Amino acid sequence: MDITPNPESLAQSHSHAHTDKLLEHLHFPKFKHSHAPVVNVNDLAADKLTVGQKVADAVANGMGSWKFIIIQTTILLLWIILNSIAVFVWKWDPYPFIAMNLLLSCQAAYAAPVIMMSQNRQAEKDRLTAQNDYNTDCKGEEEIRHIMEHLDHQDDLILQIVKRLEDQHQVMMGHLTRLDPDLAEKLQVEMKQQPLEK
Repeated sequence: MDITPNPESLAQSHSHAHTDKLLEHLHFPKFKHSHAPVVNVNDLAADKLTVGQKVADAVANGMGSWKFIIIQTTILLLWIILNSIAVFVWKWDPYPFIAMNLLLSCQAAYAAPVIMMSQNRQAEKDRLTAQNDYNTDCKGEEEIRHIMEHLDHQDDLILQIVKRLEDQHQVMMGHLTRLDPDLAEKLQVEMKQQPLEK
């Protein structure tokens, strides 16, 4: 049984050991990305709605529409016409239409607080949205800062690698100059004439 090490495996293990030794001083910064997840404020607000808040929203949406205005205007016009020109029909609210004014006052008295409840809830939702936007902006700013720090660190490492390559080049050129001065001079001339590719 032959236990002589294979020259290729020796070269590979030596190469890995040499690479590990060269890279052991290179440390990349580690960042923890432990942010809270992004929250959908609409879903959060919808989950916490009470029955009263849902009713207030429905009333506010209904009263704040053209459909409501058209229906109410039609009813009021019919009310006025029937009470003004009705000959064969009993006039239940003759001019100056006191009953109609009383009904409109009652409607306004109940509609205003319901609409204000809906507006207060909407204002609370807007505050939640603004806070969520602020939190998201803070997360984005932190992530961008980490990325910039990582890029700066990479720039420093690249400069260190370039410096090492230049140092190794100088050492190799020194050895080559001792072994074959003509070849070393020829290589230096070629390197000066060859522009760096961008």
